[in-house]
Amino acid sequence: MKRFNIVIFLLLSYFSNGQEYPPPTDLITIPTAGTLMRGSFAMDMRIQDEGGLIFGLGVGLTDRFQFGLSYGSPNLIGDDSLVWYPKPEAKLKYLLINEDNTLPGVSLGMNTQGLGNYYSDDTLGRYDTKALGLYLVASKNWRYPIGNLGVHFGINHSFLETSDGDDDVNLFLGLDLELNPEFSILLEYNSALNENEMTAKTIAINRGGYLNAALRWSFVESLHLELNLNNLLFDNEKVEYFKREIKLTYIEYF
Repeated sequence: MKRFNIVIFLLLSYFSNGQEYPPPTDLITIPTAGTLMRGSFAMDMRIQDEGGLIFGLGVGLTDRFQFGLSYGSPNLIGDDSLVWYPKPEAKLKYLLINEDNTLPGVSLGMNTQGLGNYYSDDTLGRYDTKALGLYLVASKNWRYPIGNLGVHFGINHSFLETSDGDDDVNLFLGLDLELNPEFSILLEYNSALNENEMTAKTIAINRGGYLNAALRWSFVESLHLELNLNNLLFDNEKVEYFKREIKLTYIEYF
């Protein structure tokens, strides 16, 4: 009986402990509580629909604080007149509470980079998909026989994109599931509570929030390739289909 109790204890410990290596700092479009390790940097390139590209660079200044910038164009590839986003955008994140066996990790951050087209001619000053703005996110990771399962939940306020008449606080959640050491499935939901009033609802391309899914392939330790299927709950009166995107992320140490 004593041996049986020891086995049960070891199994419970195995499933309750967080993963042994740093968790992802982002899913598809939403952040996790994870941060880049001190002395590391991440470069990413998001290839959007209609030839859009967004380039990003993030640096782990400490084990708790990371800083980054991003910039791009909604139509960098193509034969239309080239349009750039109006300015570089900022990404900051600070880990407030470390994850342990019982409590999730919690981070406070800011991300001003939205997705898709940017509307400036009519003074709306917003992206197709609003940036998160200020956010608070909690993450909890569990090990299971073939890898890691992470669950993430957050709240955000898009403080820079309120000229459309909707400045409500928004909610988001997501998960990442390892299938093996190379492949992971990502799933996330952005409730888009800040796109359901007045002009915001007229522009919004989702129907009931943004549901996104992705397959992430880590074919080498520091390079990740994602196939993203975004806005699965699309409004077919405004867009013909959901968005297919590719994202490349390279992580390295100084």
